[in-house]
Amino acid sequence: MKNLLHIVKTSFFLLPLFYSLTHADIFIEPLKPIENIHKEKAELGKLLFFDPILSKDKKISCASCHKAEYGWADNTKVSLGVYAREGKVNSPTVLNAVYNFKQFWNGRVSTLQEQVEGPIHQSFEMDMNRTSVESRLNKSELYRTYFKNIYHKKSIVFSDVTDAIAEYEKTLTTENSRFDRYLKGELALSKEEKQGYKLFRTYGCITCHNGTNIGGNSFQKIGIVVPYENCFSDRYAITNREFDKCVYKVPTLRNISKTAPYFHDGSEATLVGAIKTMAYHNLGIELEEKDVKSIEAFLKSLDAKISEDK
Repeated sequence: MKNLLHIVKTSFFLLPLFYSLTHADIFIEPLKPIENIHKEKAELGKLLFFDPILSKDKKISCASCHKAEYGWADNTKVSLGVYAREGKVNSPTVLNAVYNFKQFWNGRVSTLQEQVEGPIHQSFEMDMNRTSVESRLNKSELYRTYFKNIYHKKSIVFSDVTDAIAEYEKTLTTENSRFDRYLKGELALSKEEKQGYKLFRTYGCITCHNGTNIGGNSFQKIGIVVPYENCFSDRYAITNREFDKCVYKVPTLRNISKTAPYFHDGSEATLVGAIKTMAYHNLGIELEEKDVKSIEAFLKSLDAKISEDK
């Protein structure tokens, strides 16, 4: 055991693996493709996603914090909720969220439907409870008709609201990036993109950013080598375990060039800056500019539009 601990302490590349192996609650099941999306539910969910009817002041929708033009994230450090109340953490992208093994930065829920419920109830986001949502939607002839045709109930219930929105979010996936096509042998990456991918692996970035979503499948610490000072709403807030301070769900890198600012605190405005920050805090190195540019080029090859054929 002493030898194992010595290896872990002297090799930061093994720390993410060590974290995963010592926490049974984050065991990862094999990822599976999304199948049999209920199109009618998804269409209803789309209406709800863009409708401010779910917020107390009727001015905020899900789309207010997950904007298509910014990679379905937000372009501010924190989003503004009802009555211009400030959020607490940076809004992550909803694209490919269905592939995440947990939801929210600190992974406090497991399913998209649970995630949808959070912002609706949160006082600085939509500030609505179940009863108020049901009451408001049941007054709408349009929504009564939609829900009755799909869920076959006399009135709208809150669980069906979150179910419909979650079904829509399942359609927000981007599986056909240039890098995906490269892996399938359909096209070649540029010389700089290939070099960036090589560096991404060589430096160990792939230790945490891997799998279908190139992230989103484990909890890891920011500040493995050089401590990161601005940690909050982390796993520690959920578990109260000292080991979980500054530990977050690893974000997806798909469409990462579109979702600035970066990190849970929205502290980094550019992708180049984010690459340098992660190298410094988690690898303990300062990357050469040419390496940063190559890694940036590789990351941009992960950009893709929403897949239409669902």
